[in-house]
Amino acid sequence: MAGYLLLEGGAEFGGQMSVPDRRALALAGGNNAQISIIPTAAAPDNNYRRAGNNAVHWFQSLGATNVAWLPLIDKASADDASIAGAIANSRLLYMLGGFTGYLGETLKGSASFQAMLEAYDAGAVIAGSSAGAMVMCQYYSDPGKSQVIVGLGLVPNSCVLPHHNTFGKRWFPLLSEQLPNAVLLGIDERTGMLDDGDAGRKRGWRVYGQGSVTLYRGGHATTYQAGETFNDDFKS
Repeated sequence: MAGYLLLEGGAEFGGQMSVPDRRALALAGGNNAQISIIPTAAAPDNNYRRAGNNAVHWFQSLGATNVAWLPLIDKASADDASIAGAIANSRLLYMLGGFTGYLGETLKGSASFQAMLEAYDAGAVIAGSSAGAMVMCQYYSDPGKSQVIVGLGLVPNSCVLPHHNTFGKRWFPLLSEQLPNAVLLGIDERTGMLDDGDAGRKRGWRVYGQGSVTLYRGGHATTYQAGETFNDDFKS
């Protein structure tokens, strides 16, 4: 039985982000569930320790008792058996924001990503904020390379525009040209979309948090506010 996917738009660990994160914690099994923080995207500027600790403190403030950040910071550690083992045994995996391309390339084809898939297949929640959400999709935009990259593919035919209410919406014109057949997911800061909506897991989504989620398909935009649900597999 597959788990759940939570995509967040950035500016995590504050405000109404407690709403989607508490829901993710509940779906993971409650306060005692094993939570693994993946700070890979913060490694290029050597910020992963601070970012990882911030994430641990955040989830502890929500009541989590079994949360730690993993030293998954490069290709070698992504293939480390002990790290992959910790991921496989986790019930909530949370990928932090930062350098999108670095995160995507580090995880792609790694033992850690395979362990993430195993955990997900066993019912775990996979979550990501900003860069973490971006790499979960079939495509992501790598600002460092100004090009579209194939992502981890957890959400098919899609591409996240994070921080949509601040700067992310400015990515729409270019990405709509680069990915004319994909669904663009504009996710506001302090906002998440989680596939626990009324249609059932995987294809029924619910918006949580402070802002909204905007779906761009074929040049048309549809916006969903916090508390609203929508059914979409993004395949057409």
